[in-house]
Amino acid sequence: MKKIFSILCALVVCTMVNAQTLNVQQGQVTYQFPAEQAGVMNYTNGNTLTVMDKVFALTEVEDMYVNETSVEDNTVTVVYNENSAAVTVAGNVAKYLTISVSGAHVNIAQSDDLQQEITYTLSGSSADGEFYMSGSYKATVELNGLTLTNKTPVKSGAAVHIQNSKRIKVKVMDGTTNTLVDCASGSQKGAFYVKGHPEFSKSGVLNVVGNLKHAIKSGEYIELKEATLNVTSAQGDGINCAQYFLMKSGNVNINNVTDDGIQCDIEDTEVGSTGETVDHEDEDSGNIYLEGGTININTPGKAAKGIKSEGDLFVKAGTINITTTGHGKWDDEDLKTKAAACLGSDAKVVISGGTLTLTSTGAGGKGINCDAEFELSGGEVTIVTKGALYYHNGTTENTNYTGNTDNVNSDYYSSSKGVKADGAIKISGGKINVSTAGKNAEGIESKTSILISNGEVVVNSYDDGINVGGDGSDLIISGGYVYSRAMNNDGIDGNGNVYVKGGLVYAIGANSPEVAIDANSEEQKKLYVQGGTLIAVGGLESGAQISGGTCKQTTSFTAEAWYALYNGSELVAAFKTPAASTSSSGGGRPGGGGSGSKKLVVYTSSTPALKSGVTVSGGTEYFDGAANIGGTVSGGSSVTLSTYTSSGGPGGRT
Repeated sequence: MKKIFSILCALVVCTMVNAQTLNVQQGQVTYQFPAEQAGVMNYTNGNTLTVMDKVFALTEVEDMYVNETSVEDNTVTVVYNENSAAVTVAGNVAKYLTISVSGAHVNIAQSDDLQQEITYTLSGSSADGEFYMSGSYKATVELNGLTLTNKTPVKSGAAVHIQNSKRIKVKVMDGTTNTLVDCASGSQKGAFYVKGHPEFSKSGVLNVVGNLKHAIKSGEYIELKEATLNVTSAQGDGINCAQYFLMKSGNVNINNVTDDGIQCDIEDTEVGSTGETVDHEDEDSGNIYLEGGTININTPGKAAKGIKSEGDLFVKAGTINITTTGHGKWDDEDLKTKAAACLGSDAKVVISGGTLTLTSTGAGGKGINCDAEFELSGGEVTIVTKGALYYHNGTTENTNYTGNTDNVNSDYYSSSKGVKADGAIKISGGKINVSTAGKNAEGIESKTSILISNGEVVVNSYDDGINVGGDGSDLIISGGYVYSRAMNNDGIDGNGNVYVKGGLVYAIGANSPEVAIDANSEEQKKLYVQGGTLIAVGGLESGAQISGGTCKQTTSFTAEAWYALYNGSELVAAFKTPAASTSSSGGGRPGGGGSGSKKLVVYTSSTPALKSGVTVSGGTEYFDGAANIGGTVSGGSSVTLSTYTSSGGPGGRT
């Protein structure tokens, strides 16, 4: 008692000279009270001491001392030192916190009376520790050189667990490297878990390993600014959240995850005040917004997605590199196969900027797969899929199916595709370059409609290059630069009408009976060529209707030769013919009387003319060097062209 009385007297005297701090130590926790804030300190019955409304049972106080330590209000620091952790608490918030420490396991509970934001600074290292914090008010967590592994959970299996359902600023401090690893057992949802919505900032590095489920998990939205997040492995998703995921800058690197790289779920459905269901657009739920920074993701899981949104996925800027290597799997709930995809959305995908490199090598894998619309208005997208045809009927799996699929339930197989959209595809700008391999692998496919009005589209595919798969749905090209080559089917294929109204279109079909551009003539649909410039290697669908210009043809061409196409006397473009020689057999589709696969068809607004064997210099390259606009041509010889005629009955399959 004399010691306590002496300390309090010294504190009162010293406040007249220097800024003094009263330190009260309970176990591994030290509370620091600046003298100028302490005011009246009540010493009651020899049992308790009350400082700034924080009541201490003296039997639990291990030490009290006065020093000149500077104290910053609204702060808590936790320093881990292998098997222990030292916690220091600013006096002005001490009364709001209940703290327990067991070894290096720290548990802090905020009172609901707390109405000011506390900054928690975590540093040091422990091979068996955790940080668990709960409360009802927002907070800031600073990771300042923290290495923390949780091996034997006391409160949670997570390395860092924030139970607050509020905004949590997570500052990954500049120049620091931080590593979090969770326990392989327990019930935690992530190695770094926030029940509310974390906002990552600063330029430090955070490495995370998810040994049980996800690496980084939030119950609400996640925002990322500046920081670098490295997920080195996870038994679930690399990053998982609800509401939305927003990345403005920084870096995300995700590897060796069992499931998706980044996944954003639609929050549990709520009912509005009038009883109506609130959808994800009203609540901004399930959406992903990529507006800057760099993302590198490699996912090996079966049917795993690099980035998956249950709502919409928007890409405005940034550099995104995603590789998926897993093959498909059977979905017992939906009773159909599911495939991997670099970008997957249960709604729409909208790309207006950025640079995306998407590679899928597993059987049935996709570059982009969405259940609604796909829109491209800017940026540059490169997609490569290399996977074979995946087959699964619920009991039998084949990751390299080579059989005929004409009479197979379509739910039983998944083919590799560059872009697959159940809704409309609209391309109005930017550049997309798609390459596919594997049986049935198409380049760009919509089940509804396709409209290309601007931008550059380059497709090299095993099956149809650009395809509208829905019956009666139209495919319209009104502008831009479009190149589509199919090695085993149609260059451009529509199950409704196909319209070429503008732009430069270079389409290459496979051997007969496939053609460069195909419409669903079996259902009395047509190919309409009404404007722009058209180059078609392999001919056009029988019954094509030509207007607004002139269509000419030659029945042979030289492989890998440069040709110059003129509109009258004006050079429109130079183009290189494909390397592979196509079949010289017959013309058109079964039942048709139109186009032979050796035909080279050209269309311009006036009268087209061709030169073969030319040399090209200058200008701007398009279609990976297969065409040149604005260049200078020299040499070559004139090609004899005949008037294109499209007659006969409907073609074969579409």
